Amino acid sequence: MSADLWQRGCERLAAELPEQQFNTWIRPLPAADVADGGVGGAVVTLRVPNRFKLDWIRNQYAGRIEAVLTELAGKPVRLEIALAQRDGADRSAHSGVPYPAAANAAVLNYPVSAAHALHGAPPTRPASAPPELSRNRLNNNLTFDTLVPGRANQMARTAALHVAGAPGQMYNPLFIYGGVGLGKTHLIHAVGNALLADKPDARILYLHAEQFITDVVKNYQRKTFDELKAKYHSLDLLLIDDVQFFAGKERTQEEFFNAFEALLAKRAHIIMTSDTYPKGLVDIDERLTSRFDAGLTVAIEPPELEMRVAILMRKADAEGATMPEDVAFFVAKNVRANVRELEGALRKILAYSRFSHKDINIQLAREALKDLLSIQNRQVGVENIQKTVADFYKIKVADMYSKKRPASIARPRQIAMYLAKEMTQKSLPEIGELFGGRDHTTVLHAVRKISGERQKNTELNQQLHVLEQTLKG
Repeated sequence: MSADLWQRGCERLAAELPEQQFNTWIRPLPAADVADGGVGGAVVTLRVPNRFKLDWIRNQYAGRIEAVLTELAGKPVRLEIALAQRDGADRSAHSGVPYPAAANAAVLNYPVSAAHALHGAPPTRPASAPPELSRNRLNNNLTFDTLVPGRANQMARTAALHVAGAPGQMYNPLFIYGGVGLGKTHLIHAVGNALLADKPDARILYLHAEQFITDVVKNYQRKTFDELKAKYHSLDLLLIDDVQFFAGKERTQEEFFNAFEALLAKRAHIIMTSDTYPKGLVDIDERLTSRFDAGLTVAIEPPELEMRVAILMRKADAEGATMPEDVAFFVAKNVRANVRELEGALRKILAYSRFSHKDINIQLAREALKDLLSIQNRQVGVENIQKTVADFYKIKVADMYSKKRPASIARPRQIAMYLAKEMTQKSLPEIGELFGGRDHTTVLHAVRKISGERQKNTELNQQLHVLEQTLKG
């Protein structure tokens, strides 16, 4: 097998891939090992420095790399991707858990499947373990391993993985927004923990926006702004939660703007979270919001049903309990708002099971969550959704049932149908009946249309967030 196969493959990839992608992910890789794989084929082994680059290259480029090498070699080529050995043992970039050392690398040939994409790797430590806070203020329990991936956080998680694997490159700043309890804080801690595992000397700091405000006030009183600058301007990665708390605080915004500019100038990375997208922030200087929007802005949505089920089963397992799948589906269908509410529901069920010495089943879950379920049933009904949406878009409630079809009416009607499907237990035919006897296919079309647009249209997404929070009381 030709020893220059990898070199020729890289030349081909450099011509085919966007320059930024090639320079970030392919060019830094050391030369691959090429070996005879028998039966007329070959095995090419790539060694990468951390798990994030391994995951990213496997998911984004492995198929293309394998196809290019097969074409150049004139025979089948199987690509294997390995974690390069470091200090005598390979380490997971996620959690610092050692992998068994092979001669030169620990080859990880796990398949990329739909199940793996949904459920992720098992957590490396129980979720119930007390958080370990380092001098970076990072919670060591919050890693990519313990974050359940799904459609709701897919784009944000992918961007965060990219930053963890190549900080200071693309997506700077990274701005993540969404409602409470959806995993924004978990995600930015995961980036910090990943980078720290890969580069132990990296200067990383996580803090809530209120902590930054406190620092500014303290240094303002002491007239020690040089200390403030020394603390923040020297970082490699700044992770800051809930930047909406800067609203109305002019001196804080000024100092954050200075830190922001200094960090970007030295190619340090900044990741922020907020409850709304940059343009939706109020009482924050336009200089800042325009900077926030200059990198990549991504939303984390409320988790979809399958993701909620996966979260419940993962967290139950971490608590040493087994949650039957039918119970997980029952809870997930009734607790829709966010991960925090799912965790609360799970704690109630586990406590009820332990105190009553009963196995976990749907009846027990119904008893444990009876207060929550009764509140939800009172709050969210199709009629309530129709009235709330009609008020929001300034149309008549009667327009929800009418045959009128102008966009000013049809659009809010579709949004109400979407919310009815997402927030109630009603079937499509039942929803259609409550919207003036419409066919279930009309409801399905509305649900798919609004769901698809929500992923791309930040204004619609924000409106839906407001409506959902209003309906949840």
